[in-house]
Amino acid sequence: MTPPTSSEYIHDWNLTAAPAIAPGTRVLLNDETLRDGLQNPSVHDPTIGEKIEILHLMEALGIEQVNIGLPGAGARAAEHVEVLAREIATNRMKIRPNCAARTVEADIRPIIEISQRVGIPIEAATFLGSSPIRRLVEDWTVDHLERTTEKAVKFAVDHGLPSMYVTEDTIRTDPATVKRLYTTAIRSGARAIVLCDTVGHAVPQGAFNLIQFAVTEIVKPSGQRIRVDWHGHNDRGLAIANSLAAIAAGADCVHAAANALGERVGNTPMELMLVNLRLLGLIDRDLARLKEYCEKVGSATHTTIPPNYPVIGRDAFRTATGVHAAAIIKAFHSKDPALADVVYSGVPASLFGLDQVIEIGPMSGKSNVLFWLERHGIAATDALVNRIFDAAKQSARVLTDAELQALCSQPASN
Repeated sequence: MTPPTSSEYIHDWNLTAAPAIAPGTRVLLNDETLRDGLQNPSVHDPTIGEKIEILHLMEALGIEQVNIGLPGAGARAAEHVEVLAREIATNRMKIRPNCAARTVEADIRPIIEISQRVGIPIEAATFLGSSPIRRLVEDWTVDHLERTTEKAVKFAVDHGLPSMYVTEDTIRTDPATVKRLYTTAIRSGARAIVLCDTVGHAVPQGAFNLIQFAVTEIVKPSGQRIRVDWHGHNDRGLAIANSLAAIAAGADCVHAAANALGERVGNTPMELMLVNLRLLGLIDRDLARLKEYCEKVGSATHTTIPPNYPVIGRDAFRTATGVHAAAIIKAFHSKDPALADVVYSGVPASLFGLDQVIEIGPMSGKSNVLFWLERHGIAATDALVNRIFDAAKQSARVLTDAELQALCSQPASN
């Protein structure tokens, strides 16, 4: 059911001025879960069977691109990349694969060989550090970086690979170097450029400024049709805001990973990009399997999803507080499920195949008890309501369904 519109029930200050991202803007997503996401020190590398399951969930969510690994990292990585590429080819999946590679032939060659064996294009995401601080540490010159860029991109393109050129730490790189390296990459055959906040330094205005610079000073003067990508990390907790700012500035694609996995505190969270793009009206697709996708990645990588995590956390749509629950219950009783879905939730659970849930705990009112009994088809006698209510007030947490059923089964006192 479609949630109530702002004109019916809600005054939406988000819409008071023209939106930063124009309606109808096409936004692509590149899923980094199976590459950058696995660089998180706490994760386990999933089995190839688990990676295939995750790949199909990406496809079900309409994610357009996927990084299937860095085959130059070793035999296991190369084997997994080839199996995933073959899965895409055999099943004629819509999702388009890419692979990470340093700007060296030794990393690019395995992508060429896998692409040829499997028979589908695999975009080569060749990367190198570019910021002044990285150049200082590595004793690199910009001349060296330019030569390396030209050689790597031409090698990939000459061997039939689409080229996605990436600089690490772009957000802390001087404009002259940014322009020089990306102009060289485009001249050498790259048709996608990725601007990165590798260390999580950016704020939204910075992301906007960098993308706008790249579009106006590099892409437009090139005369080529170039896809502009944004790759951000979440060290300051701003990854989603930065990604939306990048789109507003002209980025075509955002890179993200399930459950915000990735180096240090992780990448832009893919699930929250999907949530926000859906709520902004920039995508319109079935996201009912979003929670399944996140839970599968969590189990496959041996990582946990916090209970208060937006949308997919256990508590995202659970309410036990009496005042909040009472409003939701009144909305339910109005026979308008869509109203109940938004009266105390800025994110409608129904958009993601989920439901609002009323719990009973120490902060609950009797309306919580009455609603639970109603939903379970149990007659709400005064004695039973008081018994459950008193038990909840003496508890330090929300009561489980098993505990509530046990309370209902107790014989009535004389």
